[in-house]
Amino acid sequence: MTIQRREFLRRTALGTSTLAMSPSFRHLATAAEPAADIPLHRYVFIRKSNGNVPKYCSLPSFSAAQRKQDENKQAFEVGLDRHDLPNWLKVLQPYQDRMTILHGISMAVSGGGHYSFSGCMGAYKAGRNVLSGIKRTTVDFELARLFPSPFGHVEVSLASAGSGVSFRQGIVAGFSAPAAHQRNYCYADPMTAWNELFKSVTNTAAAESDNSLLDYLHEQEGRRLPGLNGRERSRISNHLESIQSMRERNAQVAKMSVLIERHLPEIDPIHADGGTDATLVQKQEAFTEIIAAALISGLTNVVTYTIDDLGTPITTLPGNTGRIDLHRLGHNAGSDQELRDIVKASHMAQVHTLIQRLQAVPEGSGTMFDNTTIVYLPETGAGHHGPDTEAPMVVMTGRNSKLDIAGRYIRLPFHATEGHQTLSNWYTTLLNISGNPIEHYGDLDLEMSRRKLAQTGAIQQFIS
Repeated sequence: MTIQRREFLRRTALGTSTLAMSPSFRHLATAAEPAADIPLHRYVFIRKSNGNVPKYCSLPSFSAAQRKQDENKQAFEVGLDRHDLPNWLKVLQPYQDRMTILHGISMAVSGGGHYSFSGCMGAYKAGRNVLSGIKRTTVDFELARLFPSPFGHVEVSLASAGSGVSFRQGIVAGFSAPAAHQRNYCYADPMTAWNELFKSVTNTAAAESDNSLLDYLHEQEGRRLPGLNGRERSRISNHLESIQSMRERNAQVAKMSVLIERHLPEIDPIHADGGTDATLVQKQEAFTEIIAAALISGLTNVVTYTIDDLGTPITTLPGNTGRIDLHRLGHNAGSDQELRDIVKASHMAQVHTLIQRLQAVPEGSGTMFDNTTIVYLPETGAGHHGPDTEAPMVVMTGRNSKLDIAGRYIRLPFHATEGHQTLSNWYTTLLNISGNPIEHYGDLDLEMSRRKLAQTGAIQQFIS
């Protein structure tokens, strides 16, 4: 479902139809204060489809003994400075000291299959992401509350429109969740994201019009409140709170106009009207520039980017022109390493650009990248239909991160064995180092429970 900006604003504010309770903005009203001893940090989550085949994430320069350990999924770690990177990761060679290739985290709590929907960000099985299947606030929203910003959490997506030959456009259903039973909405094309995030300087008339609409809605809803009781009063109060949150956000953004204009990204006219003629790489590049600008200008500190789904057209990627789509690639059971490398290399090129943009901006005694963590994770585990017993990730951590994992290839104990760590443990770790002392975030792994293996809490070896 695609909706226009003005209709989106009206409906999210009023909480009508399927967009009830303003999922994209309502969380701003309850944003947590950052912990006093936790400096500002940023997170970018990049979700990919088709899993991450473990053997294609191995290091080509492993010794025979290390290769055997890796193939047998035995726990070990080595320094990346002593090894060559896989071809698809070589663009990040200059940042190898900040890189972690992380094996052994399982995603059984969120499940494999074609899609995990919001489950891979919330550590639960989401079904088909119907509202009843959205079990909790996803980790990206939880982190956004710890590091408040005008927009809070921003989500963008290059998922397909369903036909396998085109992209979604406008503001569409997202894959993150601001609360249980609430669906987030995201920007599906670069021009929509550019228009919405930066309109305080690119389209002041639209920004003023939105403010006028919010003022009108606030007045109208406020008039309904006196004399109401019980559930109806609570509902209208929530509407007012949501509208007020958006008004306050717009006021914050207006004060940042000079900074926003300084870092405003250029966007190619090819992205106008949904960018139907733009290639996948052009869309990726535009979204990367928008994400970087939103982070640099302070509009957000947490971004979730679905860089592809099984229907995302990849036949415009150099080296794959007209060859195969992502879905069929997945059914090759990991046999087409060259093409898989082409797809992932296009993702890593965007990570490289993002790091460059953040490194170019001074912050404190270093740069913005020093205070940023980028997590590149597969949506469904190790392959097209899983297995979800492992989910290789690439993590880029700035120097001020409280994660002690940089510069290493880490393989943790395999699923359902002593010392194994689940997606829930991983997200508990990120929350703990960011100021949320939660004992355990996410669901428990059923097989780990059946074997009576410890599985709660953060991954202590990862915390500096």
